[in-house]
Amino acid sequence: MPDVKTNESHDAGKDTKKQPAHEKPHQLTHIKHILAVMSGKGGVGKSSVTALLASTLSRKGYHVGVLDADITGPSIPRMFGIKERPTGIEDGILPPETPGLGIRVMSMNLLLPKEDEAVIWRGPLIGGAIKQFWKDVVWGDLDFLLVDLPPGTSDAPLTVMQSLPLDGLIIVSSPQDLAVMIVRKAIRMAAIMNVPIIGLVENMAYVNCPKCGEKIFAFGEPQGEKVAAETGVPLLATLPVDPYLSRLADRGKIEGYRADELEHLPHLLEQRLQHKVS
Repeated sequence: MPDVKTNESHDAGKDTKKQPAHEKPHQLTHIKHILAVMSGKGGVGKSSVTALLASTLSRKGYHVGVLDADITGPSIPRMFGIKERPTGIEDGILPPETPGLGIRVMSMNLLLPKEDEAVIWRGPLIGGAIKQFWKDVVWGDLDFLLVDLPPGTSDAPLTVMQSLPLDGLIIVSSPQDLAVMIVRKAIRMAAIMNVPIIGLVENMAYVNCPKCGEKIFAFGEPQGEKVAAETGVPLLATLPVDPYLSRLADRGKIEGYRADELEHLPHLLEQRLQHKVS
Protein backbone atom coordinates (compact mmCIF):
# COMPACT_ATOMS: atom_id res chain seq x y z
CA MET A 1 0.00 0.00 0.00
CA PRO A 2 1.49 3.39 -0.95
CA ASP A 3 2.30 5.95 1.70
CA VAL A 4 -0.52 8.33 2.46
CA LYS A 5 0.57 11.98 2.35
CA THR A 6 -2.00 14.17 4.01
CA ASN A 7 -0.25 17.32 2.83
CA GLU A 8 -1.46 16.61 -0.70
CA SER A 9 -4.72 18.19 0.35
CA HIS A 10 -2.79 21.33 1.28
CA ASP A 11 -1.17 21.27 -2.15
CA ALA A 12 -4.64 21.08 -3.70
CA GLY A 13 -5.64 24.18 -1.80
CA LYS A 14 -2.52 26.02 -2.94
CA ASP A 15 -3.16 25.02 -6.55
CA THR A 16 -6.59 26.62 -6.44
CA LYS A 17 -4.95 29.99 -5.75
CA LYS A 18 -2.82 29.61 -8.90
CA GLN A 19 -5.72 28.56 -11.12
CA PRO A 20 -7.61 31.05 -13.30
CA ALA A 21 -11.13 32.14 -12.40
CA HIS A 22 -13.84 29.61 -11.57
CA GLU A 23 -15.75 27.90 -14.33
CA LYS A 24 -18.16 30.30 -15.99
CA PRO A 25 -21.87 29.48 -15.77
CA HIS A 26 -24.27 29.54 -18.71
CA GLN A 27 -24.70 33.02 -20.20
CA LEU A 28 -28.35 33.06 -19.08
CA THR A 29 -27.47 32.19 -15.48
CA HIS A 30 -27.39 35.01 -12.95
CA ILE A 31 -27.07 33.94 -9.31
CA LYS A 32 -26.61 36.22 -6.33
CA HIS A 33 -25.43 33.70 -3.74
CA ILE A 34 -24.04 30.16 -4.03
CA LEU A 35 -23.86 28.02 -0.89
CA ALA A 36 -22.71 24.43 -0.57
CA VAL A 37 -24.13 22.09 2.06
CA MET A 38 -21.67 19.43 3.17
CA SER A 39 -20.94 16.89 5.88
CA GLY A 40 -17.91 14.92 6.85
CA LYS A 41 -19.83 11.62 6.72
CA GLY A 42 -23.03 10.14 5.44
CA GLY A 43 -26.22 9.49 7.39
CA VAL A 44 -26.54 12.88 9.08
CA GLY A 45 -29.45 14.12 6.94
CA LYS A 46 -27.49 16.60 4.83
CA SER A 47 -29.77 16.36 1.80
CA SER A 48 -32.84 16.77 4.00
CA VAL A 49 -31.33 19.93 5.45
CA THR A 50 -30.60 21.18 1.92
CA ALA A 51 -34.20 20.55 0.87
CA LEU A 52 -35.60 22.18 4.02
CA LEU A 53 -33.40 25.24 3.64
CA ALA A 54 -34.33 25.58 -0.03
CA SER A 55 -38.02 25.37 0.87
CA THR A 56 -37.64 27.89 3.69
CA LEU A 57 -35.87 30.37 1.41
CA SER A 58 -38.48 29.91 -1.30
CA ARG A 59 -41.37 30.53 1.09
CA LYS A 60 -39.67 33.79 2.10
CA GLY A 61 -39.89 34.96 -1.50
CA TYR A 62 -36.41 34.09 -2.77
CA HIS A 63 -35.79 32.41 -6.12
CA VAL A 64 -33.94 29.20 -5.31
CA GLY A 65 -32.19 26.37 -7.13
CA VAL A 66 -30.59 23.13 -5.93
CA LEU A 67 -27.62 21.56 -7.71
CA ASP A 68 -27.42 17.96 -6.56
CA ALA A 69 -23.68 17.24 -6.65
CA ASP A 70 -24.14 13.82 -5.04
CA ILE A 71 -23.79 12.12 -8.42
CA THR A 72 -23.70 8.50 -7.22
CA GLY A 73 -26.25 8.84 -4.40
CA PRO A 74 -28.76 11.55 -5.35
CA SER A 75 -31.90 11.85 -3.24
CA ILE A 76 -33.06 15.43 -3.87
CA PRO A 77 -35.53 14.63 -6.71
CA ARG A 78 -37.27 11.92 -4.67
CA MET A 79 -37.75 14.22 -1.66
CA PHE A 80 -39.24 16.95 -3.84
CA GLY A 81 -41.36 14.55 -5.90
CA ILE A 82 -39.89 15.66 -9.22
CA LYS A 83 -40.84 13.39 -12.11
CA GLU A 84 -40.09 15.74 -15.00
CA ARG A 85 -36.81 15.34 -16.86
CA PRO A 86 -34.56 18.28 -17.73
CA THR A 87 -35.31 19.87 -21.09
CA GLY A 88 -32.57 20.21 -23.67
CA ILE A 89 -32.52 23.44 -25.63
CA GLU A 90 -30.20 24.65 -28.38
CA ASP A 91 -27.44 25.90 -26.10
CA GLY A 92 -28.20 24.48 -22.67
CA ILE A 93 -30.36 22.47 -20.30
CA LEU A 94 -33.49 23.73 -18.55
CA PRO A 95 -33.86 22.23 -15.04
CA PRO A 96 -37.28 21.09 -13.87
CA GLU A 97 -38.99 22.83 -10.97
CA THR A 98 -40.47 21.39 -7.80
CA PRO A 99 -44.27 21.06 -7.93
CA GLY A 100 -45.01 23.20 -4.89
CA LEU A 101 -42.60 26.12 -4.64
CA GLY A 102 -40.97 26.13 -8.06
CA ILE A 103 -37.43 25.40 -6.85
CA ARG A 104 -35.19 24.61 -9.83
CA VAL A 105 -33.37 21.30 -9.45
CA MET A 106 -30.67 19.52 -11.43
CA SER A 107 -29.69 16.01 -10.41
CA MET A 108 -28.19 12.92 -11.99
CA ASN A 109 -31.29 10.96 -11.00
CA LEU A 110 -33.34 13.12 -13.37
CA LEU A 111 -31.24 11.82 -16.28
CA LEU A 112 -31.37 8.10 -15.46
CA PRO A 113 -33.89 5.72 -17.05
CA LYS A 114 -34.83 4.51 -13.54
CA GLU A 115 -34.22 6.29 -10.25
CA ASP A 116 -32.61 3.19 -8.73
CA GLU A 117 -30.11 2.84 -11.57
CA ALA A 118 -26.55 2.68 -10.22
CA VAL A 119 -24.02 5.30 -11.33
CA ILE A 120 -20.66 3.53 -11.22
CA TRP A 121 -18.21 6.27 -12.09
CA ARG A 122 -14.69 7.22 -11.12
CA GLY A 123 -13.72 10.68 -9.94
CA PRO A 124 -13.06 12.38 -13.31
CA LEU A 125 -16.50 11.48 -14.65
CA ILE A 126 -18.16 12.65 -11.44
CA GLY A 127 -16.27 15.93 -11.60
CA GLY A 128 -17.21 16.37 -15.24
CA ALA A 129 -20.91 15.88 -14.49
CA ILE A 130 -20.80 18.46 -11.69
CA LYS A 131 -19.15 21.00 -13.97
CA GLN A 132 -21.76 20.31 -16.63
CA PHE A 133 -24.56 20.90 -14.11
CA TRP A 134 -22.96 24.27 -13.42
CA LYS A 135 -21.93 25.37 -16.93
CA ASP A 136 -24.61 23.89 -19.18
CA VAL A 137 -27.74 24.26 -17.06
CA VAL A 138 -29.72 27.44 -17.59
CA TRP A 139 -30.37 28.36 -13.96
CA GLY A 140 -31.77 31.76 -14.88
CA ASP A 141 -32.10 34.47 -12.24
CA LEU A 142 -31.67 33.06 -8.74
CA ASP A 143 -31.18 34.58 -5.33
CA PHE A 144 -29.71 31.37 -3.94
CA LEU A 145 -28.22 28.24 -5.48
CA LEU A 146 -27.71 25.48 -2.91
CA VAL A 147 -25.20 22.78 -3.83
CA ASP A 148 -25.88 19.47 -2.11
CA LEU A 149 -22.48 17.81 -1.73
CA PRO A 150 -21.86 14.11 -1.17
CA PRO A 151 -20.34 13.14 2.18
CA GLY A 152 -16.62 13.38 2.73
CA THR A 153 -13.77 15.55 1.50
CA SER A 154 -12.80 13.89 -1.78
CA ASP A 155 -13.42 14.38 -5.52
CA ALA A 156 -16.91 15.89 -5.67
CA PRO A 157 -16.52 18.46 -2.87
CA LEU A 158 -13.08 19.35 -4.24
CA THR A 159 -14.52 19.88 -7.73
CA VAL A 160 -17.26 22.14 -6.40
CA MET A 161 -14.88 24.23 -4.29
CA GLN A 162 -12.47 24.64 -7.19
CA SER A 163 -15.00 25.19 -9.99
CA LEU A 164 -17.90 27.14 -8.49
CA PRO A 165 -17.65 30.64 -6.97
CA LEU A 166 -18.96 29.60 -3.58
CA ASP A 167 -19.96 32.27 -1.10
CA GLY A 168 -19.81 29.82 1.77
CA LEU A 169 -20.42 26.41 3.27
CA ILE A 170 -23.07 25.14 5.63
CA ILE A 171 -21.86 22.04 7.48
CA VAL A 172 -24.33 19.45 8.75
CA SER A 173 -23.53 17.18 11.68
CA SER A 174 -25.27 14.99 14.21
CA PRO A 175 -24.59 14.44 17.94
CA GLN A 176 -22.53 11.26 17.69
CA ASP A 177 -18.87 11.62 18.60
CA LEU A 178 -17.83 10.08 15.29
CA ALA A 179 -19.89 12.57 13.27
CA VAL A 180 -18.50 15.49 15.27
CA MET A 181 -14.94 14.26 14.79
CA ILE A 182 -15.44 13.95 11.05
CA VAL A 183 -17.13 17.33 10.71
CA ARG A 184 -13.88 18.84 11.90
CA LYS A 185 -12.27 17.35 8.80
CA ALA A 186 -14.82 19.20 6.66
CA ILE A 187 -14.04 22.42 8.53
CA ARG A 188 -10.32 21.94 7.87
CA MET A 189 -10.96 21.24 4.18
CA ALA A 190 -12.91 24.47 3.87
CA ALA A 191 -10.02 26.36 5.46
CA ILE A 192 -7.49 24.76 3.12
CA MET A 193 -9.66 25.59 0.09
CA ASN A 194 -10.26 29.16 1.29
CA VAL A 195 -14.04 28.76 1.33
CA PRO A 196 -15.76 30.61 4.19
CA ILE A 197 -17.99 28.62 6.52
CA ILE A 198 -21.37 30.19 7.19
CA GLY A 199 -22.14 27.89 10.07
CA LEU A 200 -23.09 24.50 11.45
CA VAL A 201 -26.47 22.77 11.54
CA GLU A 202 -26.79 19.97 14.07
CA ASN A 203 -29.37 17.53 12.76
CA MET A 204 -31.20 14.70 14.55
CA ALA A 205 -30.25 16.23 17.91
CA TYR A 206 -33.34 15.05 19.79
CA VAL A 207 -36.78 13.49 19.53
CA ASN A 208 -39.86 15.17 20.95
CA CYS A 209 -41.89 12.67 22.99
CA PRO A 210 -45.34 12.56 21.33
CA LYS A 211 -47.07 12.15 24.71
CA CYS A 212 -45.36 14.63 27.03
CA GLY A 213 -43.20 16.74 24.70
CA GLU A 214 -40.00 15.90 26.59
CA LYS A 215 -36.82 15.99 24.49
CA ILE A 216 -35.22 12.57 24.16
CA PHE A 217 -31.55 12.53 23.14
CA ALA A 218 -31.53 9.31 21.12
CA PHE A 219 -27.99 9.82 19.79
CA GLY A 220 -26.49 11.39 22.90
CA GLU A 221 -26.43 14.94 24.17
CA PRO A 222 -26.31 17.59 21.40
CA GLN A 223 -22.77 18.77 20.74
CA GLY A 224 -23.40 21.64 18.32
CA GLU A 225 -22.66 24.36 20.86
CA LYS A 226 -19.51 22.57 22.00
CA VAL A 227 -18.23 22.19 18.43
CA ALA A 228 -19.09 25.83 17.71
CA ALA A 229 -17.15 26.97 20.77
CA GLU A 230 -14.12 24.81 19.93
CA THR A 231 -13.96 25.65 16.22
CA GLY A 232 -15.34 29.16 16.06
CA VAL A 233 -17.98 28.05 13.54
CA PRO A 234 -21.40 29.51 14.46
CA LEU A 235 -24.20 27.09 15.30
CA LEU A 236 -27.03 28.05 12.95
CA ALA A 237 -29.72 25.60 14.02
CA THR A 238 -30.45 22.44 15.96
CA LEU A 239 -32.98 20.15 14.32
CA PRO A 240 -34.95 17.24 15.81
CA VAL A 241 -35.71 13.80 14.47
CA ASP A 242 -39.26 14.05 13.13
CA PRO A 243 -41.04 10.97 11.71
CA TYR A 244 -43.48 13.30 9.94
CA LEU A 245 -40.60 14.80 7.95
CA SER A 246 -39.47 11.32 6.95
CA ARG A 247 -42.94 10.43 5.71
CA LEU A 248 -43.21 13.61 3.66
CA ALA A 249 -39.75 13.09 2.14
CA ASP A 250 -40.58 9.49 1.20
CA ARG A 251 -43.77 10.72 -0.52
CA GLY A 252 -41.97 13.51 -2.39
CA LYS A 253 -43.70 16.25 -0.40
CA ILE A 254 -40.89 17.73 1.67
CA GLU A 255 -41.95 21.21 0.54
CA GLY A 256 -44.95 20.82 2.81
CA TYR A 257 -42.79 20.63 5.95
CA ARG A 258 -42.05 23.80 7.88
CA ALA A 259 -38.86 23.67 9.90
CA ASP A 260 -39.38 26.40 12.49
CA GLU A 261 -35.74 26.06 13.54
CA LEU A 262 -34.65 27.34 10.08
CA GLU A 263 -37.05 30.28 9.79
CA HIS A 264 -34.41 32.78 10.89
CA LEU A 265 -31.80 31.62 8.40
CA PRO A 266 -32.89 33.58 5.29
CA HIS A 267 -32.43 36.87 7.13
CA LEU A 268 -29.18 35.68 8.71
CA LEU A 269 -27.80 34.57 5.33
CA GLU A 270 -28.65 37.91 3.78
CA GLN A 271 -26.76 39.65 6.58
CA ARG A 272 -23.73 37.38 6.24
CA LEU A 273 -23.62 37.69 2.45
CA GLN A 274 -24.58 41.34 2.00
CA HIS A 275 -20.97 42.26 1.25
CA LYS A 276 -21.15 40.42 -2.07
CA VAL A 277 -21.88 42.54 -5.10
CA SER A 278 -24.39 40.78 -7.31
